[in-house]
Amino acid sequence: MLVEEIMNQEVVTLRPTAPISEALALLEEHRIRHIPIVDDKNCVIGIVSDRDIRDASPSSLIQTTNNRVLNEEIQTIMSHPVITVHPMDFVEDIAHIFYDKEIASLPVVQDDNLIGIVTEKDMLYTFIHLTGTHVQSSLVEVKVPDVPGIIPKVTEIFGRRKVNIASILVYPYKNDPDYKVLVFRIQTMNPNPIIQDLREAGYSLMWPNDSKESRL
Repeated sequence: MLVEEIMNQEVVTLRPTAPISEALALLEEHRIRHIPIVDDKNCVIGIVSDRDIRDASPSSLIQTTNNRVLNEEIQTIMSHPVITVHPMDFVEDIAHIFYDKEIASLPVVQDDNLIGIVTEKDMLYTFIHLTGTHVQSSLVEVKVPDVPGIIPKVTEIFGRRKVNIASILVYPYKNDPDYKVLVFRIQTMNPNPIIQDLREAGYSLMWPNDSKESRL
């Protein structure tokens, strides 16, 4: 999935000379947490968050619109330089940026122009859909050898039952490099026939499973 598929194209922006009070008003009006700061060519030169405003002004002063702090230019508190992403970047890749840089929004830039913004909330919503948790489904976790071709072998069992797979996730099995765990979300409220087929095929189920191994 690409960034352009999840980004918000209606971006609220400000010029660097705008007063902090205007940023505060926009944050409240649009119920957003970040405002990119752009120049007259729509190039991103900074970004300001609701936290930046809180840090710049004691809460008791925010109630006073005529306060000197709120009349200062937004460029005095904006963060810069700004980490940006491209609309053709993969969503999975920019997730690392959110995590590594501990940031909550990323402006989307193409040809040096701001064209959108992606927030933590956008990312969370996207991963909810990628993992299939937004639809009624059952969860099945299968421990398999980490060998080429194992995923189609397992999914063939689902196909024989004509059960639709909403999502597949793959993660390591503890610290054992010889195995991995396949996590299936399947669109059926009765996974028991599939579970029985998997066991008969010799696969070890991590969930559902009452064995001691699944609880380690």
